[in-house]
Amino acid sequence: HGCGNFVRVIQSYNRTHLYVCGSGAFSPVCVYVNRGRRSEEQIFKIDSKCESGKGRCSFNPNVNTVSVMINEELFSGMYIDFMGTDAAIFRSLTKRNAVRTDQHNSKWLSEPIFVDAHVIPDGTDPNDAKIYFFFKERLTDNSGSTKQIHSMIARICPNDTGGQRSLVNKWTTFLKARLVCSVMDEDGTETYFDELEDVFLLETDNPRTTLVYGIFTTSSSIFKGSAVCVYHLSDIQTVFNGPFAHKEGPNHQLIPYQGRIPYPRPGTCPGGAFTPNMRTTKEFPDDVVTFIRNHPLMFNPIYPIHKRPLIIRIGADYKYTKIAVDRVNAADGRYHVLFLGTDQGTVQKVVVLPTNFSASGELILEELEVFQSNSPITTMKISSKKQQLYVSSDEGVTQVSLHRCHIYGTACADCCLARDPYCAWDGNSCSRFYPTGKRRSRRQDVRHGNPLTQCRGFNLKAYRNAAEIVQYGVKNNTTFLECTPKSPQASIKWLLQKDNDRRKEVKLNERIIATEQGLLIRSVQDSDRGLYHCIATENSFKQTLAKINFKVLDSEMVAFMTDKWSPWTWASSVRALQFHPKDFVGAFSHSEMQMINQYCKDSRQQGQQREESQKMRGDYSKLKALINSRKSRNRRNQLPGS
Repeated sequence: HGCGNFVRVIQSYNRTHLYVCGSGAFSPVCVYVNRGRRSEEQIFKIDSKCESGKGRCSFNPNVNTVSVMINEELFSGMYIDFMGTDAAIFRSLTKRNAVRTDQHNSKWLSEPIFVDAHVIPDGTDPNDAKIYFFFKERLTDNSGSTKQIHSMIARICPNDTGGQRSLVNKWTTFLKARLVCSVMDEDGTETYFDELEDVFLLETDNPRTTLVYGIFTTSSSIFKGSAVCVYHLSDIQTVFNGPFAHKEGPNHQLIPYQGRIPYPRPGTCPGGAFTPNMRTTKEFPDDVVTFIRNHPLMFNPIYPIHKRPLIIRIGADYKYTKIAVDRVNAADGRYHVLFLGTDQGTVQKVVVLPTNFSASGELILEELEVFQSNSPITTMKISSKKQQLYVSSDEGVTQVSLHRCHIYGTACADCCLARDPYCAWDGNSCSRFYPTGKRRSRRQDVRHGNPLTQCRGFNLKAYRNAAEIVQYGVKNNTTFLECTPKSPQASIKWLLQKDNDRRKEVKLNERIIATEQGLLIRSVQDSDRGLYHCIATENSFKQTLAKINFKVLDSEMVAFMTDKWSPWTWASSVRALQFHPKDFVGAFSHSEMQMINQYCKDSRQQGQQREESQKMRGDYSKLKALINSRKSRNRRNQLPGS
């Protein structure tokens, strides 16, 4: 499996070329790919010979490689040796000297698994920009016997050239902090989602208000689940500007460093707002470089907004693997829509709703089965220009529209209840919402989803009443009454009405089971007959999704109707069944009664034509064909429960 060339690095090198690296059958290689200046040029070709990818891409395709390209310099997080023991954050493809993390120093990196990397400005001076690396690592506890997984953020300065006498060709601005995503029990116990799986940066005009979305899973075999935590970039920067962690000895606890902090503060970029006179890290004093080598960890962890996850999934048959976030302008505000890929090959579309000043809620809009197999989602990218979500797995790459308003039905209430910020009711259909449009008839209410206020004048009363259908079930058999709400947030209640009595709620038990698609009735009984109402309630708005007049057929009668006997034997057997005439007639549909009447008519003619046996045999054949054709048609259309 590993002997192919698996592409693991694709970066934009300049306006005309990409820089691409692959595992090269455990011998990493890189090339420049000409893509042209404009997409219309249709150029995509390799311009150069392959060059070594060591220090730019991992040897093993199953080991993550993350990278960013800045000014034609490649910064990578990967394992740079064949055996996969030397993890490093590395600067290569540079006209300057190559720089990396301190080798085999567990204070810096301890068995890391790299997840993502991003360049983020820090203030107005471009020299203060930082590269943030997101990863998880295995750290030994104080006893030295147990290793725990922690999610981490590390950052470096792109213009770091290493130290002059210490940390030569090593980062002199490397710092890291723990990234926490956890839930607090009632007794104060903190349970961690400790394995970072993916990161998405939702950028704004002001870099300090950038949001960092992270997907986390649990490493515990008992507590299984996944969560989405959201962090303010300003909170992350506050931790990196806070106290450093210090440890007196291997068996001691971490404490805040209480000694003197050298100047410039460790982690400060040269030539920036705080060090305008230092043009390079080689000018840093020795005590700054020594401090960084021994104290790369910050004491305070980084907690999410409100100190709790935005989304939690416990006990589900899937885990989140990837995330992409879009910022959408709606009629009642701006919303964040999350696209969450799973390890089952599906993508959930979730909108974040404000609930109060200290919390936010989430609403699942839809779940898409992107790939036929259950192959985990490995990559997701949003194209705002094309309004498409690009999704990949081991099966391939596909694209999905960010908005599919047509799936929300053809009624104003359905469109409003969907609460999809991409969609609004335009008077005729549920269609894409454009905030710059001047059409006042656009109806949308993402925050509350209240059709009573948004859909006045669109015949809500008629919409609430579903058409009645007739469905048959066979006694002692199993049948299914279908009713699927368009909104996953709707709660369903089944009511049963008998002989114009009051409607009563259906009592669920082992025999009558409510599912997401409808009502399953096992071992149908005579008492199950009646008019079933499927009522959906959402945001205090009730609507009847289905009215099903359920009729129960006797199993013995159905057996005679569907058996391949002679029609004469069938008729004599029916006459022997113990039915009241009224019940007997009521048990058949109109088409079935036509078939019986036709038979009776032919039967009366039989006495007059007994002498003409040849002709009678012809009539028999026609009658048999007539019964069989009508019987098969009626079973298909009239007896879905059988």
